Amino acid sequence: MKTASAAALAGALFALPASAANVEIEAEGPVIQLSVRESITAEPDIVTIGAGVTSEAPTAVEAMRQNAAEMTRVIERIKALGVAEKDIQTTGVNLSPRYDYDRENREQVFRGYTVSNRVSVKLRDIDGTGAALDALVEAGATDISGPNFGLEDDEAATDAARDRAIERAGERAEAYAAMLGYDGAKVLRISEMIQGRGPSPANAMREMAVDSARVSATPVEPGLVETSVMIAITYELVDEAAP
Repeated sequence: MKTASAAALAGALFALPASAANVEIEAEGPVIQLSVRESITAEPDIVTIGAGVTSEAPTAVEAMRQNAAEMTRVIERIKALGVAEKDIQTTGVNLSPRYDYDRENREQVFRGYTVSNRVSVKLRDIDGTGAALDALVEAGATDISGPNFGLEDDEAATDAARDRAIERAGERAEAYAAMLGYDGAKVLRISEMIQGRGPSPANAMREMAVDSARVSATPVEPGLVETSVMIAITYELVDEAAP
């Protein structure tokens, strides 16, 4: 049996209406359902880091003003690194009272207010990640998170993973058909789940051996990122000689 191309199957999948998942498909021959997961690894071309500033003051107004001034310096430093405004996004501003516990009197004592402000920054210069982290701390950032590496456009990697998954599923279905004495397998239904875009397992736990005396910026290793696709395909085993 000639297996439909991956592109054709993917097109058919996305062309189906939302209610198509509930349609019962009748089959004359045995039916098998296969689940296949395929992953593609690639070198990242973007990295996201988080930077925040936390300020404390006796009053809420003073805490907010102090934090605004400190965060403005951090954002200005980010822009000075060549980061576009569209790649800088505020992810949270939090104002809360601060208390200390008085053990002697067994009570909470009000001490003032704490303000935190965080931004997410997308860097397109992977090699400059370490220097960017150092620059943010020098500008006053008291909270750094990341880096999280990724792909600006992962459609090509996703398509490649999908092609491999469909090819493997088709080969496995044909093998079942041959083992059971059928001529081939016909696709009845297909569903897909993008499982995630994150560090490749082979690189996630990689250790870095760096001579700190020779390091001019925080060492950062981008490794590879992984895009995974899980597909579930239902096949009907067919006999071409049957009426």
